[in-house]
Amino acid sequence: MSASNMSIPQRDRIEQFLTEHGADRIPHPGGTLLAHLKRVAGLLADWDAADHIQLAGLCHATYGTDGFGQSLLDIADRPMLVNLIGEPAEALVYFYASCDRGAVYSRLADDKVLFRDRFTGTEEYAEPRDLSAFMEITAANELDVMTQNSELAARHGVALHELFGRTRHHLSPKAWHDCHAQLPPVTP
Repeated sequence: MSASNMSIPQRDRIEQFLTEHGADRIPHPGGTLLAHLKRVAGLLADWDAADHIQLAGLCHATYGTDGFGQSLLDIADRPMLVNLIGEPAEALVYFYASCDRGAVYSRLADDKVLFRDRFTGTEEYAEPRDLSAFMEITAANELDVMTQNSELAARHGVALHELFGRTRHHLSPKAWHDCHAQLPPVTP
């Protein structure tokens, strides 16, 4: 099991921020949003993700997502999160939150992915490193949700296995291994 290089005081400050913004009171599969965020960051650490990706994983739902409408912070307050976790990690949090899944998920198997920002409606090609980080966070998020909720796993597990299978070139080997091992493959 890999450990994050994130210091305990830094992690404590981030968790305090998330708690002050209600993450410990928002229901989420497996308990609360805060518990989910911590598990996602832990999984990213297990996959040896860079620290800024782990930080983004810990805060990935701060602005809400296309699949989780509750937000902890308005996007107009992005500088507050930048001050807490740094610009590279915050940029990934925004990138993750801004994904228009209906437009983007069908494009994820492409080498060049046209990414639509659900907040602005703009589209531009994603940088490969941003797309890889996005996919790592997406995989960690979905694996945690599926692990915590068997009904959702039964309903969405096969589709997620298919998604991660066709986008595995954007995933680390450890992330793909866990996706393949934990999600049911399509059966003939």
